[in-house]
Amino acid sequence: MYSLQQTKELQQATADFLQQRIPADQQNIQLLRSVLRFHEYRYYVLNDPLISDYEYDTLYKVLVALETADPTLVTPDSPTQRVGKGLTKVFPTVQHLVPMLSLENSYDAEDLQDWDRKVRELSGLDAVEYCVEPKFDGASISLVYEHNQLVRGVTRGDGVQGEDITNNIKQVRSIPLSADFRRYGIEEIEIRGEVIMTKNKFKKFNDQRMEAGLPLLANPRNAASGSLRMIDPKETAKRGLEAFLYHISDYTTTEGVRVSDETDHSKENLERKDVPFTTHAQSLELLWQLGFRSPEKEKKVVKGIQGVIDYCHEYESKRDDLPYEIDGMVIKVNDLHLQDKLGMTSHHPRWAMAFKFKARQATSKLKAVEFNVGRTGAVTPVAKIDPVHIGGVTVGSISIHNEEYIREKDLKIGDAVLVERAGDVIPQIVKSLPELRTGEETTIVFPTHCPACGSQLFKEESEAVWRCVNIECPAQTLERMIHFVSKDAIDIKHFGEANIRKFNALGLLPDVPGIYKLNYDKIAELEGFGKKSIDNLRNAIEASKQQPLHRLIYALGIRYVGETTAKTLANAVNNVFDLQNKSIEELQGLEDIGVKVAASIHQFFENAQNIEMLHELQLLGVHMNNQKKESNGEKNMLDNQTFLFTGSLSKLKRSEAEEMVEQHGGKIMSGISSKLNYLVVGEDAGSKLEKAKKITTIKIINEDEFLKMME
Repeated sequence: MYSLQQTKELQQATADFLQQRIPADQQNIQLLRSVLRFHEYRYYVLNDPLISDYEYDTLYKVLVALETADPTLVTPDSPTQRVGKGLTKVFPTVQHLVPMLSLENSYDAEDLQDWDRKVRELSGLDAVEYCVEPKFDGASISLVYEHNQLVRGVTRGDGVQGEDITNNIKQVRSIPLSADFRRYGIEEIEIRGEVIMTKNKFKKFNDQRMEAGLPLLANPRNAASGSLRMIDPKETAKRGLEAFLYHISDYTTTEGVRVSDETDHSKENLERKDVPFTTHAQSLELLWQLGFRSPEKEKKVVKGIQGVIDYCHEYESKRDDLPYEIDGMVIKVNDLHLQDKLGMTSHHPRWAMAFKFKARQATSKLKAVEFNVGRTGAVTPVAKIDPVHIGGVTVGSISIHNEEYIREKDLKIGDAVLVERAGDVIPQIVKSLPELRTGEETTIVFPTHCPACGSQLFKEESEAVWRCVNIECPAQTLERMIHFVSKDAIDIKHFGEANIRKFNALGLLPDVPGIYKLNYDKIAELEGFGKKSIDNLRNAIEASKQQPLHRLIYALGIRYVGETTAKTLANAVNNVFDLQNKSIEELQGLEDIGVKVAASIHQFFENAQNIEMLHELQLLGVHMNNQKKESNGEKNMLDNQTFLFTGSLSKLKRSEAEEMVEQHGGKIMSGISSKLNYLVVGEDAGSKLEKAKKITTIKIINEDEFLKMME
């Protein structure tokens, strides 16, 4: 989209704005918008940012200030307009310019060969040129641009009309709010695509739902689709959605000529000088040049059906390595005039075919259901099935989430069930097979009382989860202890889940404070616990008392509080007991803490038993203060500096080194990019070092240089 010269100019303008060589005023507001759009493109489309998040945010805030001071300066395609006003509870229905037809499906090479035979017969050609691209497993959308501006975003709906979700579409950062279609002689255009959630973001999304006690979503497609229909577009923005745009269904040139799937790609129209493309592959390239994330890099143009089949099989073999889910490949006749000649049925175009990958599914028998109690009291039913091998693993247990899920799936004990596991997605029961029932199946009865302590279960109106609200419930206590010692929490080495369960069952570990009151003489009597292992455990427990405050807060297992929120809370107080005095409103004033999270935190610190537990931990020597705030009040020396560690460190543990960075105000990166300032290299450094060498702005240092910097 951007030439090398444009990239240099915009990057120079970025530096000039940041260093105030160009005044950020009304006169330069258009240049500032261009700079921000450029960096959105680098970050969200190319995944190759050229500035830090902090620098982008700095420029963004300047633009917000300018537009706030003079609202007449606001334009529809300003980067500040991505988050619009809240939507009504009913999305208005609008008609697509051209119906969104389904594709005919194929499941093996024979289907493709038969389709190719029909295409050749209708076209009169011996061999046809095809364009092959991934079939993204997301939520279908249709975008309309007029005079270069995005004016409408619509769901697929019934194919003829869909729901207007324009405000939510604007939250998808890889969709430009404006694009220079006029450069190609286009005045109005309708584009089709797919909104997706990557596998990594989907996993984080489900982890957050699990932590909140909400039912997990089965796949990224459902997550993307649901995110697009959020009432508040700000909530959609938090989901980190992405989009691939893969088809131009209708456009009108500046000369007034309309060309679309529905009208015609006649030879006369396509030979006009003002028509910007004559093949499907060229249309993908045009979208890419305009800043859209089209499958320009993933597509392949081949002549003849055997090349199509080979490419489909190639992609099927690597589908699990892709960052997003695909469920097949789409094959389209590349020549648009030939597409028009082939035409459509009332259901699907004759010039396109979807090759669906074989689903990784198996049938099994639902033998029993167990009800597990988590650390937040959520009661989760777990289906026990006859073990089956799916997607490289043997599956014998599957979460069936909640009572409503069981009812929706019509599950009974003894049912034959269809089980699916695709890639990294958790196993799920797709459906029961009632036609195979014998009459011996039994209804799954959800308990009314906690299976661990007998307390009556409670369910909030806004949730689907039943909970045990007894804070002394032994099952919750056990799960809280397992969470407390875990790697991302207090991180007690040599004290894994198995030992927690064993000591608890033997009465040696009744609660969290009991971790620091273990009777090591009794443990020494147990098989497998020699002097060395006991010393290791004792030393690890003692060392854990000095963990930073944010780890302790996360270890407490407060509902909705993850690692990031725990750090936010720790940075806001001098010691953990300060949180006892913060109101819900004060908590909401902290970064990224909403109503539900604030209420949960307030409820935790309002509970006398929790405060008593914290005082007991303090008496046992657990550090309760914010060491960062205890240090001098000077500016942190690593503010806004980013670090990444690779290879084996000889003097520090990786976690210790990362803690040192964060204590001095620095940030830890997850990978190599131009946003990284320092790569600290240990022994046997791998590919990260090679990648870093190619980015001149990254400073590569060794462990000794890092320690000297910390001094």
